Amino acid sequence: MAANVAGKAYPDFSLMALFFIGSVAMRGAGSTYNDIADRELDRKVERTRNRPVASGAVSVSRALLFCGLQCLVGLVVLLSLNGFSIVLGLCSILPVLAYPFMKRITSWPQAVLGLAFSWGALMGWASVFGSLDVPALCLYGAAIFWTMGYDTIYAIQDIEDDVLAGIRSTALLFGKATPIAVGGFYGVTITLLAAAIWTANLGGLAYLGVLFFAFHLIWQVKCLDIVDGRGALRLFRSNRDAGLILLVGLALDAAVRHFGA
Repeated sequence: MAANVAGKAYPDFSLMALFFIGSVAMRGAGSTYNDIADRELDRKVERTRNRPVASGAVSVSRALLFCGLQCLVGLVVLLSLNGFSIVLGLCSILPVLAYPFMKRITSWPQAVLGLAFSWGALMGWASVFGSLDVPALCLYGAAIFWTMGYDTIYAIQDIEDDVLAGIRSTALLFGKATPIAVGGFYGVTITLLAAAIWTANLGGLAYLGVLFFAFHLIWQVKCLDIVDGRGALRLFRSNRDAGLILLVGLALDAAVRHFGA
């Protein structure tokens, strides 16, 4: 999206490589930190009790070392960006640190996860322009609600164990109304994506990408069964395809607008 607004046919591939490395490193660091913080709770849930830290296969000290090394890789990537992006990236630490503890105190941990997971929407724009503008904020909001939707689907797997372990989630909060709630989250997602494209003044192919993205999310909601944990996992994983659809639409729009000009 940022490349399109900047009048380029495609994004800076060196910047994309940095984001790939940083995303893998910081996603890994966040997962490691989460496993450390949740090790006692993970032992009470069937799906997570065999995670390395919870099972004792990896000690807390070694997990902390591994987390620190991943953060170091992420820091090296961050320091290669512009000053605004560096400060913005450091701010992402707050929701990341808070997230593992939210499931203990609120039924909305998925919202905090969205704040953390979606930070890349801000970083991508900031790395190109050195600032934040309305399209990036709309994209960030869309990503937050998308995360809330797909992570609610993910949480369906653990509903019974979560009740016993005292873990809270939007899946437990909404119960039988979970498909309606997920549909609502996805509806806001699609609306904010359209707003991002409109405020960025992108073309028809970008909107077409959002349309097919919306069809994919609607399909998820129609297939969602709150008593089918395996099915929920498949739907959750299908969001990789949804993201790819959106990416293709944005990429084609940038290419056509650039070479057609």
